[in-house]
Amino acid sequence: MKPSSQMPAAAPVPGINLPNLLTLGRVLAIPLLVAVFYLPIDQITQNWVATGIFLLAAVTDWLDGYLARRMGLLTAFGAFLDPVADKLLVCAALVVLVSLGRVEAIIALVIIGREITISALREWMAKIGQSKSVAVQGLGKLKTVFQMTAIPLLLLDGHIMGVQLRLPGHILILVASVLTVWSMFYYLRRAWPHLRDFKSSL
Repeated sequence: MKPSSQMPAAAPVPGINLPNLLTLGRVLAIPLLVAVFYLPIDQITQNWVATGIFLLAAVTDWLDGYLARRMGLLTAFGAFLDPVADKLLVCAALVVLVSLGRVEAIIALVIIGREITISALREWMAKIGQSKSVAVQGLGKLKTVFQMTAIPLLLLDGHIMGVQLRLPGHILILVASVLTVWSMFYYLRRAWPHLRDFKSSL
């Protein structure tokens, strides 16, 4: 009997699917976003390319979640990587904008500090089985909307239909920073009973 010429199908890599590949693509877009401003091209071209990269990455944030739900491809890896990719993208963009003098360092520090604080809080709450207490709420989503609108305006930093984009970008990122602090205290207040109980048990 001749051995079969067909090779056995390779086993799928756990957690690797189309939605997760899109999320990984968002992570890979981060060094590209930074590298654009080191290319030997004029500032206007840098701004447009960086804005395009950021917007494309932002679209994948919606698309990977939609596809994961639609195709039934929700995985633990995707649930972990998706918020990490979002935060890395925003933090990298803010650092770039600070270096370009388009965002005040204190605003970037507030937003990045909040992301680190709430990420740590959510991780700890998950360990004690109380992750629902600090699940994303409407206030956090509103903060994200202002943030994700302000950043491309500040990256582009040009004129559209006679409107200089830096001013509305500054206003939106300022509102986002206020919502950032507000939402942080909201989540901390939700978690406080568990934090207090943990402290009393020490």
